[in-house]
Amino acid sequence: MVSRTDSKGLLEYCNRLFLNISGYTEAELLGKPHSIIRHPDMPKAVFKLLWEYIQQGNEIFAYVKNLCKDGAYYWVLAHVTATFNDNNEIIGYHSNRRSPNKDSLEKIATIYANLLEIENSAQSSTEGLKKSYSTLMQVTSTKGEDYNEFILKI
Repeated sequence: MVSRTDSKGLLEYCNRLFLNISGYTEAELLGKPHSIIRHPDMPKAVFKLLWEYIQQGNEIFAYVKNLCKDGAYYWVLAHVTATFNDNNEIIGYHSNRRSPNKDSLEKIATIYANLLEIENSAQSSTEGLKKSYSTLMQVTSTKGEDYNEFILKI
């Protein structure tokens, strides 16, 4: 599955597989925020980290639970990178996705459920995001690895 956005996250391209799985038409997606397919079970901390990586021009791998138009969902292992112009300025983002490993998915789903609980139980969304993000960093760095190393080994 492939998609491309502008620098603000608005969809510019979705391949046929992306359209077929999400249940949307190209006309329904192009120009819309990529978050249109964000599942409510996804912790905000994961997207905070994702945006930090890609806005600095770094690639990131992340397990993502996406929401289909009909309310169904699907999991992917996304590889997200920045797209640069000739002046080395970020002009957008590109995401390739593949099916996740079942064992890895069980582990990440447990981590995400914990992060979401932290976010939802906080007194404010700002506090929840801060605590969830901190927990995510603790979980993924327990073996002295960076986030991408953790995700690719899980």
